[in-house]
Amino acid sequence: MKKITLIIVALAIVGGGWWWWRGRAQNSEAPTFTEATVERGNIRETVLATGTLEPQIRLELSSPTDGRVEEVLVKEGDAVQRGQIVAWVSSTERTTLLDAARARGPEELAKWEKFYNPTPVISPLDGTVIARVLEPGQTVSSDKAILVLSDRLIVRAQVDETDMAHIALEQHAEIRLDAYQNQMLPARVEHIAFESETVNNVTIYNVEVLPLDPPPFIRSGMSAAVTFIVKETNDVLILPMSAVKGQGNKRSVKVAGNTHNGEPISKEVAVGMDDGKNIEILAGLAEGDRVLVPSFDFGASADNGKTSPLSPFGRRRH
Repeated sequence: MKKITLIIVALAIVGGGWWWWRGRAQNSEAPTFTEATVERGNIRETVLATGTLEPQIRLELSSPTDGRVEEVLVKEGDAVQRGQIVAWVSSTERTTLLDAARARGPEELAKWEKFYNPTPVISPLDGTVIARVLEPGQTVSSDKAILVLSDRLIVRAQVDETDMAHIALEQHAEIRLDAYQNQMLPARVEHIAFESETVNNVTIYNVEVLPLDPPPFIRSGMSAAVTFIVKETNDVLILPMSAVKGQGNKRSVKVAGNTHNGEPISKEVAVGMDDGKNIEILAGLAEGDRVLVPSFDFGASADNGKTSPLSPFGRRRH
């Protein structure tokens, strides 16, 4: 009988201890509140992607004949026009004749230079020189580039297929280059690939984004982050999303200073778009109104990271 009594007492102590610890853990997770003020601001819905700055059309300009480069008239970064002569090359026959004439003296060389003209290399497009591959005196063949031209630089961004419904031609976008983080370049969507690619088991589409006013410091090969603007609204009333509860267009907030029996009273509000951080308030609140934002101190819950005092595992490790 005495043994049974001891067992009952032990069970009562264990049960009471467990309920005490459970109540303390629940109380420590009870929400506390901070205040947020209804303010005016801007909200954007965006799609983010990464890409590389590269020529939309990259053209390797080679010699029309085998021989030797006589003169290159442009340098990297120069703008060229369609039909402009950018270099002169001598054919193999002309090179042989000039070398033989040069050995006979300057008069003989001048005669053959006048009689046998070099071959021009002509730009087929309006663009920019992005690479000067060969220099005067170097040998050249018809399959070897002298210059590399670009019509214009674009960012070729890789967009996940799940975001493609939000991308459209002529859509406004912003570009930030990794090398110039403080520079935001306005841009627009120029082309959307019709065929997908698979990168790291993810289906993506290449989207060409054209800088609208490209600065002189941009270079082919630079890494870039692209923000596609899906929709935006400016100068509207906004609140942190954590202050608004519910789903759909009708939500509720807890108004600061508005209590009943010590509990905050909820007020219904109409909401618009959100950006994942802030949400637009369409009706129910005015600029300057204060609402309560719940916050949970999870770091202090359950006795500052301890398990139940009756647990055989003791303190949890972090």
